[in-house]
Amino acid sequence: MTGGYIGILCSDPWLHNQFTQVELRTLKSQYHTFRRESGPLTLADLSSKMSKLKVVGENLTEEERDSFLRSNYQEMSDEVDFELFLRVYLKLHAHASSKMGSPAKNSSAFLKAATTTLLHTISESEKSSYVSHINNYLGEDKFLKQYLPIDPSTNDLFEIVKDGVLLCKLINVAVPGTIDERAVNMKRLLNPWERNENHTLCLNSAKAIGCTVVNIGTQDFIEGRRHLVVGLIAQIIKIQLLADLNLKKTPQLVELVDSSEDAEELLSLPPEKILLRWMNFQLKKSEYKKVVTNFSSDIKDGEAYAHLLNVLAPEHSNPRTLTVKDPLQKANLVLEHADKMGCKRYLTAKDIVEGSPNLNLAFVAHIFQHRNGLSTQTKNISFLETSADDAQVSREERAFRFWLNSLGNSTCIDNVFEDLRDGWILLETLDKVSPRIVNWKIANKPPIKMPFKKVENCNNAIKLGKQLKFSLVNIAGNDIVQGNKKLILAYLWQLMRCHMIQLVRNLRFHSHGKEITDADILEWANSQVKNSGGQSHMKSFKDKSLSNGMFFLELLSAVQPRVVNWSLVTKGISDEEKKMNASYIISIARKLGCSIFLLPDDITEVNQKMILTLTASIMYWCLNQPVEDKSSSSSDSENGSQSETMSNSTLDDAASESSLDVYM
Repeated sequence: MTGGYIGILCSDPWLHNQFTQVELRTLKSQYHTFRRESGPLTLADLSSKMSKLKVVGENLTEEERDSFLRSNYQEMSDEVDFELFLRVYLKLHAHASSKMGSPAKNSSAFLKAATTTLLHTISESEKSSYVSHINNYLGEDKFLKQYLPIDPSTNDLFEIVKDGVLLCKLINVAVPGTIDERAVNMKRLLNPWERNENHTLCLNSAKAIGCTVVNIGTQDFIEGRRHLVVGLIAQIIKIQLLADLNLKKTPQLVELVDSSEDAEELLSLPPEKILLRWMNFQLKKSEYKKVVTNFSSDIKDGEAYAHLLNVLAPEHSNPRTLTVKDPLQKANLVLEHADKMGCKRYLTAKDIVEGSPNLNLAFVAHIFQHRNGLSTQTKNISFLETSADDAQVSREERAFRFWLNSLGNSTCIDNVFEDLRDGWILLETLDKVSPRIVNWKIANKPPIKMPFKKVENCNNAIKLGKQLKFSLVNIAGNDIVQGNKKLILAYLWQLMRCHMIQLVRNLRFHSHGKEITDADILEWANSQVKNSGGQSHMKSFKDKSLSNGMFFLELLSAVQPRVVNWSLVTKGISDEEKKMNASYIISIARKLGCSIFLLPDDITEVNQKMILTLTASIMYWCLNQPVEDKSSSSSDSENGSQSETMSNSTLDDAASESSLDVYM
């Protein structure tokens, strides 16, 4: 139980216990959305409204929902409050589950099976390894020194993460500069509002570096959901350890390929596969004849490790390592060899023998960072040369990739040009942007071996894009299958823009179905700044004056007066000052709850596409705030109860609504 917070979401203890906090926040956000769209809800409205909820919407027709409601409730004109909304959802969910043949007798069994911490365990070995990593990389941090080192044998980690500071700093270790630390609330005691801001900033920043945070909310950290905390930390550390596994940062990797064609293939591989390729490349220099295909079963016997370390550091080799038969003894000798090389132990001998995939990957990645055994000088190969256009393409690919992954699709993609070729992820995304637009009966589900099946999916994606009024002149499904970068980016930009505008339109119940245009977003932003007394003005989304960041700082201050600390803002005259302002803008927008994927350079260079998404995200966050919260948003945050209500029931929903797919 979490005190006042439970009362805010759901006052009935039994009803509250049927859901996790993330589920409650998601359903509450959807409930508010329904009310904003059409005013007070009645039972009669729910048969159509609940078509947007997963399971209930997917497995019951509107007629079936209506018939079920009429058989269970006498007065269909009764107004629906949030608790009645939850009860109706539970009944419909149970009805849908029984129709599908689910053994669950009620929906709570279904929900609990998927989400409660009772069924989730964590590896103590993994936790200890990650704690050691944190102690090593953050032990000298000025603020965290008062809490570190953490004792890995205790649960202190789950207490320390509750204020959000450690997670924010860990993200910056993994990808330096992701979070502007001026935006992090850092003091010994944080009030509920400040603590929630840090977690919101952390989650949105984690998404922005490529973590999957679907179904994780800020309250999960406060409640100490250990598997979610460890899971997020594992992703952040993995990103850090694999950061150098690409040709841009480690051009010596060209030694792994024989031609430019192979190099192009290597460029498109995810870091884990490059790491495996590197490991097998080094093993070919030894007497080891097998091919390692994973970081689990293939290396449980320790043989691959023994040969790999002998290749990389023969001066520390021990003949017994290759001759000993007992896997545990061999694993211990492998770790002794690694220690002599100066490599930290991310795992124990037991972890090797048991084939812990996360820890073995971390161990191999650390070996690569410390001694990769690649001696070839960087070759003057054309594919390694990066033009300004290539850098722009790389930035846009990154933004679209992380956005796609944030939606909770069935597959996490590593490269949009490669991983979208079969069209499936595009169809999944289209269905999230415009529910039920995809006819899944004619879609081809991966794995797809026949090329023409991939073309069919991509042709379908093009057709549906045209239905959504995308400009797709001279774009065919085969262009996506062939990996045409320019055309794929053009399609993804329109899909991302459509998604954001759909979110904003769903909140503008007073627009009576009017289409939201770029001009509407521009007008809204300018009016917010003007009405708050700001001096800046945005002529268009490519207005060069935006490069100093002043307009967005005034816009953020307009929608939430307390969020900008003007003493930290520069004048934005020099390039360095502009970049500092841009970094601050991105962090405080994420701190509010904006899910954005741009980089500071996108602001300083005034990237029209990313500027539009930033503005629309701020607009979406602002319009998503209930009226009562907007009226109190500028009040002093020391009012803990009021702050907790606002931070947990609105900011957290805004941060995660577009990516949570438990229901939508």
